[in-house]
Amino acid sequence: MANFIVSYEGEKSGFVADVVFGPRGSDAVFGSSGNSSELVNQLYAYYNIAEGVKITLGNFNTFLGYEVISPAANFNYSTSYMFSYGPFSHTGVKADFTLSDDISLMLGIFNQTDQTEANYDRYTAFGAQLGLYGQYINLLAGEDYFQLDYTGGFDLSDSFFLGINATTATLEGDTGFAGVALYPQITTSDSFAIGLRGEFFSETDGFGALVSDGDADNFSLTLTGSYTAGNFTFKPEFRIDSASSEIFAISPTETADNLASFVVAAIYSF
Repeated sequence: MANFIVSYEGEKSGFVADVVFGPRGSDAVFGSSGNSSELVNQLYAYYNIAEGVKITLGNFNTFLGYEVISPAANFNYSTSYMFSYGPFSHTGVKADFTLSDDISLMLGIFNQTDQTEANYDRYTAFGAQLGLYGQYINLLAGEDYFQLDYTGGFDLSDSFFLGINATTATLEGDTGFAGVALYPQITTSDSFAIGLRGEFFSETDGFGALVSDGDADNFSLTLTGSYTAGNFTFKPEFRIDSASSEIFAISPTETADNLASFVVAAIYSF
């Protein structure tokens, strides 16, 4: 994935133009596949209309969840099921209110989730986020869609952080998904940290993340090391997945209900 960002931050206004290339980025902007915006990760402008009140208009990454599209901003290189099958971006307008140093509120009106250029299904989605002392309650609701999400974390010591994400979503009746993940991370030095992600994810009535029909679930453990030297980050990662159905391709002709994988990531950001 290659991510190119041009931005400007003025005294009262600014903009972000963020384009992405490569398979990871293409998967994240799949909702606009075939359109001129299929490379657009974010493209928005904002204006501070008063102290503590900011209006943003355009296409921007989702406010739900613990993880983001860019690997430079995630601890684990691979992504969770909650992130991979939740919303990626929204096109619309949102208002951010800074109520105090520790309390914030966001309200927004958007096109259908992940549809950048047009509102193909012609319904409006509503979003809200309440931030309380570093913990966030997120809501996204539209026609036949409802998602409630909690994202937060706690510094248990100077070197030990525990991140938390839990979400539940329903679509068109009983179809939907739910999940919870813990992200314990230990910083051992200025250049090295190690972190674990444990996630349980389930879907009902053939949501499509795991199976096309019926119910299914998956449990995954992801262990990631992170070595940083200046702008360069090196991440070796080992991951184990175990599902209730044979959903993993272990060869061109074979599938299994579990998978062990190892990946090495090189990330450079500036």
